[in-house]
Amino acid sequence: MEENYELAKWLAGEMSEKELKTFQETPEYATYAKIAAYSSQLKAPDFDADLLYQNTIEHKKSAPKVIPFYQSKWMRIAAVFMVLLGLSLFFRTTITSTEVAENGQKTTFSLPDDSQIVLNSGSQIQYKKWNWDNNRKLNLDGEAYFKVAHGKKFQVNTTLGTVTVLGTQFNVKARKNRFDVTCYEGKVKVNYSNKEVIITRGTSVTFDNDYFDRKNITVQKPEWTTNEIVFQKENLQSIVDELQRQYGCEIVLNSKENAQLFTGTLPTNDIKTALDAVCSIFHLKISKFDSKKIILVDF
Repeated sequence: MEENYELAKWLAGEMSEKELKTFQETPEYATYAKIAAYSSQLKAPDFDADLLYQNTIEHKKSAPKVIPFYQSKWMRIAAVFMVLLGLSLFFRTTITSTEVAENGQKTTFSLPDDSQIVLNSGSQIQYKKWNWDNNRKLNLDGEAYFKVAHGKKFQVNTTLGTVTVLGTQFNVKARKNRFDVTCYEGKVKVNYSNKEVIITRGTSVTFDNDYFDRKNITVQKPEWTTNEIVFQKENLQSIVDELQRQYGCEIVLNSKENAQLFTGTLPTNDIKTALDAVCSIFHLKISKFDSKKIILVDF
């Protein structure tokens, strides 16, 4: 009730300078201001005032006595308030929240049910906070680690596949044509193309076009959360792409096509060490090295 009273005073322009300043500092003010701007554009239909007057005079004797509302200003406020409520509901049900981890960064945030998500570099997630209990779906582009609140369930959609979870900890990575899902606690259901698999704690699956692999793991959480990247049978270009995301720099690969695949671990907090390892494995050398651009060529 207090919130509605303050809103009504603001709409009526009756707030003192101090009250207005306090009201503008509330988290809801930006939404109210936006909705008020939209509602101010609403226009009532035109009407013939003279005709309305004549009809009123002609029916005055037969019409019942009407008691006018002496607080017409408050009636206008009530009408605008109803419009605000409608527009507020519209905005809340249509606006999507987006969380982004730029290249060279990682982002941690919580869902409305207190589930925790860590976004890896070069990734983003979109979801709707409003009515979350009835619309538990997220759209992931990139890679993220999920720690689901106990007893909670939601769905992670990617362009490559879908993961459905129930009270668990897991990692999802969707890059180009490769889709990796690892379960660290509980179980998850993974849908990829026409294939569906259920994996439990200590299991990881990989889909890459027609390639499918399932393996056991011993770690308790993704290595990238502790400044390491683990590669499993990945080509040189995929490794370079991941290093660019992790370090937020441009890496140019000037070399002949290399069919060799790499399985191993590289650091995400020491780019020189990571590059030296890549060069040694794929017989490359660094021809240019600075904070913004790195060039790798054949040895």
